[in-house]
Amino acid sequence: AAITAIDLSQMAACPACRRDNPEGFLFCGFCGARLSDRAGAVASERKVVTVLFCDLVGFTASSEDSDPEKVQARLDPYRRKVRDRIEAFGGTLEKFVGDGVMAVFGAPFAHEDDPERAVRAGLAIVEAIYELNEIEPALSLSVRIGVNTGEVVAGDVSVGQRLVTGDTVNTAARLEQNTPTLEVLLGESTYRLVKDAVVAELRVRDRGLVLE
Repeated sequence: AAITAIDLSQMAACPACRRDNPEGFLFCGFCGARLSDRAGAVASERKVVTVLFCDLVGFTASSEDSDPEKVQARLDPYRRKVRDRIEAFGGTLEKFVGDGVMAVFGAPFAHEDDPERAVRAGLAIVEAIYELNEIEPALSLSVRIGVNTGEVVAGDVSVGQRLVTGDTVNTAARLEQNTPTLEVLLGESTYRLVKDAVVAELRVRDRGLVLE
């Protein structure tokens, strides 16, 4: 009987069921999920994007002893509004983490005015929060938003990779943490790209500029 040797280094693990498949398979032979590219790094690329972070101020502390259903009832309208505003300006929602939101403008689909789109989405979110509080005063929501532009490593979400990673993302998160309530804080790189389209108060705060 013939014996066939299999080079395990050429096997591709399925991102869904984690079982190994021979080189050349586009879909998992066990569960049918799409397999990642053999050269996983090839699926990633460097590109310039604008990252937006949004977070509810004081929400975690105020929800510590609350009923989970009541907490969810406060979060749902907020999340819907944020998603709507992000997508209305052509952004991609990367993730919800608790009451925090991360969105990307420029990946996977890019527009020449992505920085401006991100800034206007941030302003629209703040306006939406004001509207929510007027309609339902009991919600009593406050947000802060950080926006930063720069180079990232953009992955292929269809094969389980993060949409974007890099210092640009980390800086956007730090900006958000230092933003005054119900304001948008821009990184310097973002401000340079949008200064002719938006009016920003030149108040420096942790590498950013407050937009009002």
